[in-house]
Amino acid sequence: MSALEQVPWALIAPILVVQLILMIVALIDLKRIYATNGPKWLWLILILISGILGSIAYFIVGRKQA
Repeated sequence: MSALEQVPWALIAPILVVQLILMIVALIDLKRIYATNGPKWLWLILILISGILGSIAYFIVGRKQA
């Protein structure tokens, strides 16, 4: 239990909140968008497993530009 007491939660908590928000926004956008660069199921797995990097990669590479 002493290991959890030494974690700097004031630094980690905002990063976790931003990651969660970015993941939710990416999943909502993936659901709404018609076409992506690559299969949607692959982007879904990438967003869920990779966390913040998967969400950022989706917004940079995955969205098909009109």
